[in-house]
This record gives sequence, C-alpha cells and structure tokens, in this order.
Amino acid sequence: MKIYGLNSVGAGTASSGLLGAAIGIGIIFASLMMSTSKNSKRNLQSQYFSYAMLGFALVESIALFLLMMSLLILYS
Repeated sequence: MKIYGLNSVGAGTASSGLLGAAIGIGIIFASLMMSTSKNSKRNLQSQYFSYAMLGFALVESIALFLLMMSLLILYS
C-alpha cells in the first residue's frame, strides 16, 4: 500500500538542501568581492573570477542534483 502524502514530505526534505547551495553561492561571490577589493593593486581579478566560476559551477551542480532527486521522489 502506497501512502501518497509522504511523497510531498520526502520531496520537501530532499529540496531543503537547496538552501545550503544558495548560501554557498552567496559566500563564493562575497569572497570574490572581498578578495578583489583587498588586492586591488595586483592584477589578479581574472584569476579570482575563474576560481569563483569554478566554485559556482560545483555548488550549482549539487543544487541541480538535489532538485532532480526531489522531483524524482515527488513524481515516482
């Protein structure tokens, strides 16, 4: 016997990790702004930006994986 109400609970629990991904993206770009403002005399902005984009891509991939899992739980 399948209980239909628990699918929504499972999907909500699985998608609660998206909050961590949003916080991670905010921390990445806050660190990018702080590092470019503190080291404005050096010409490292392009290197900082490439590191920030790599971090953004990794955090966003985790967020997309969590979203996929929550939709799989909800509609399966």
